[in-house]
Amino acid sequence: MSKTATRLKSVKKAVDKVKLGNAIKTHIPAGMASPGPPLGPLLGQRNLNIAGFCKDFNEKTKDIKEGIPLPTKILINEDRSYNILISKPPSTYFLKQAAGIERGAMEPGSEIAGKITLKHIYEIAKIKAEDPVNECRPLSHICAMLIGSARSIGIEVVRDLDPEEYRTFLEERKVIIEEQKKELQEKKEAKLLRTTAS
Repeated sequence: MSKTATRLKSVKKAVDKVKLGNAIKTHIPAGMASPGPPLGPLLGQRNLNIAGFCKDFNEKTKDIKEGIPLPTKILINEDRSYNILISKPPSTYFLKQAAGIERGAMEPGSEIAGKITLKHIYEIAKIKAEDPVNECRPLSHICAMLIGSARSIGIEVVRDLDPEEYRTFLEERKVIIEEQKKELQEKKEAKLLRTTAS
């Protein structure tokens, strides 16, 4: 057997020995991990102790306001143990909180769901800089990403914001949201009628 073939065999054996653990990426509300769906079945498929995981996660997130969605990565080892990596809440969560809105625009290019200032962007960027994926990124790059995310959900980034004008804007926006919800409900009902009639 040639030297090359022998080396290839030894490399193949080394590669076979390396088995990468499974990883699960999901969003779990802080302090609210429960064995029910969707988390329970997801962990059950990987033969993890569901109750133990929920207890560990809730313990790790006890200092965070309950219900905040946390991007979570669960690294599963071969012995069914796991490591939990919890990131800061998603950018859209912070942006909506800063704008004082519950949901983004239905048509982001043509409607404005809310407004935030550049100071909001900077403060959110400082928080997001702590995430493992952003550790090596400069703050200016994170700010640019946040501005793009804000536009994608219909939030306008402005230099200054008058509180009284913005309060009026939000009140007018509530009326628009109610009309949009009503239209969606009517479309749903019309679709149900079409499907039941055929």
